[in-house]
Amino acid sequence: MPHHILVADDDPHIREIICFALEKAGMKTLAVPDGAAALQAIERRAPHLVVLDIGMPEMDGLEVCRRLRHTSDVPVLFLSARDEEIDRILGLEMGGDDYVTKPFSPRELVARVNVILRRARPAPEHADDRQFSHGRLALVPASHTASFDGKPLVLTGIEFAILKGFLARPAHVLGRDMVMANAYAANIHVADRTVDSHVRNIRAKLAAVGCVDAIETVHGVGFRLGKCGA
Repeated sequence: MPHHILVADDDPHIREIICFALEKAGMKTLAVPDGAAALQAIERRAPHLVVLDIGMPEMDGLEVCRRLRHTSDVPVLFLSARDEEIDRILGLEMGGDDYVTKPFSPRELVARVNVILRRARPAPEHADDRQFSHGRLALVPASHTASFDGKPLVLTGIEFAILKGFLARPAHVLGRDMVMANAYAANIHVADRTVDSHVRNIRAKLAAVGCVDAIETVHGVGFRLGKCGA
């Protein structure tokens, strides 16, 4: 079955470009011109992913995502007309999975959508049945679940993949390129600030359930897994 993608952007030309590229890649699309229409469309039928413009009038993409996260964990790919760090950080910390800055390559956007969809896809029966644990932190790839001291963690697909990468090499220091190689396709460039935003978001979610030493920064090198309550 094809994936259903909701595209929310106030620019009809942008909507047309995105929908054409996604449909050419075998997906079904629904396009809406504003944030209120996006929330209404999601309520009527939950899509597999939302492409959400940050800079829409009346209700911007950040507010849409904030409201959406009260009831849904549908993956979100943000679009931004300006390359401002605050937009990226806020978007990722509100539960966005990734972002693309305008002007963008339609091929790049489709590639990022595919990465997110792969991370969100339920694991098949023959999937990796290993379980990872470190201290009181546990992660089960087959069921796509993670917990700390028995308390469940709600992670985006990319956050889950990043955390799994740390748990697979608990004694290693991972550079930013290795951290993101665990979550993105090799041909997708990801800025260092995006890496930091994802790590910051994972730390915040773990801190909320009592794990204050989940990921340590090794200055000038990268990150490593902390004691995780051990």
